[in-house]
Amino acid sequence: MAGRGGTATSEMPQQEGPLRFPPTSLEVEGHNLKRSNWGILCTGIVGGALVAVYAIATPFITPALRKVCLPFVPATSKQIENVVRMLGHRRGSLVDIGSGDGRIVIAAAKQGFTAVGYELNPWLVWYSRYRAWQEGVHGAAKFYISDLWKVTFSQYSNVVIFGVPQMMLQLEKKLELELEDDARVIACRFPFPHWTPDHITGEGTDTVWAYDVSTFRGRGKSPEN
Repeated sequence: MAGRGGTATSEMPQQEGPLRFPPTSLEVEGHNLKRSNWGILCTGIVGGALVAVYAIATPFITPALRKVCLPFVPATSKQIENVVRMLGHRRGSLVDIGSGDGRIVIAAAKQGFTAVGYELNPWLVWYSRYRAWQEGVHGAAKFYISDLWKVTFSQYSNVVIFGVPQMMLQLEKKLELELEDDARVIACRFPFPHWTPDHITGEGTDTVWAYDVSTFRGRGKSPEN
């Protein structure tokens, strides 16, 4: 209504702060797209991490699922020292069956052997090659990804094995068929079941047994400790 001497007025509610309008369809679509992209990114990161873990862990876990397996247990410095002692005054080629991280092969290469390692785990083979390069013996130390049961060892004069009891009998038969009379087999941690060692050194888990092929074939000298 009109007031005396005044003008017509109407009371309007006062709004504090900026005006807010409902989001447009484009804004909603953009927000949803952003959330979708983040979800895809997170899923990709988690999936990639799982694939990486699987790729790294599988070569270490798979041997445990095999009927006769050779698990990776790094050689101690004392075991390496004992192996080198059993190789004293010997020459020719050397093979480490199940070479793991390459410690034995690298140590043998430093002693002047042409040394080869066979290992089923590709990560360990690549690491061994890097270590051989780092130690300056990559020309004399070679590593191959291979199943030991699919390799013929007839060309090697010295054989080193860090075995497990379940495989020693089968490996004993394989080596007896393949090796030449002048070859030597060096077993670490566990001896062969039927062969009599020519030399023994070390104690406990560091014990090393050396077998001359001519001896267990009955064509060599009698065994000694």
